[in-house]
Amino acid sequence: MDAARVAELERRLGHRFRDGKLLEHACTHASYANEHPPTPSHEGLALLGDAALALVVAEHLLAEDAAAPVGVLTPRRAELVAGERLARWATELDLGPLLRLGRGEEQTGGRARDSILASTLEALLGVIYLEAGISAVRAAVGRLALW
Repeated sequence: MDAARVAELERRLGHRFRDGKLLEHACTHASYANEHPPTPSHEGLALLGDAALALVVAEHLLAEDAAAPVGVLTPRRAELVAGERLARWATELDLGPLLRLGRGEEQTGGRARDSILASTLEALLGVIYLEAGISAVRAAVGRLALW
């Protein structure tokens, strides 16, 4: 991985990745993993990161307006963690060049595909959670100003 790009990502997220292999794992799309067994894809990390993100966003929404009904908070949370929004932040973070993609995804523009960018951002949040806990995810999400 390009050290300068990783350093910039760390600066922008406010988290120094301690485990380079875990960071690489977070940037590995299923298409690459399928072509390079037994390399794992980032899907499990994305699941974890998605859950951590949902928790942090729910906390934020409750802190903003604890009296708001769930019927108002739930769609707002869904809007804040939607793939399109996450893809915009992933693009802002310039995650595309860090991705490990299979040949097909590489040839068809996978580095700019919203679904891949969003799941990679979620996977990175999963790594942050594993390395430093929910408070570090909270800080990274705050730096991204997702709200």
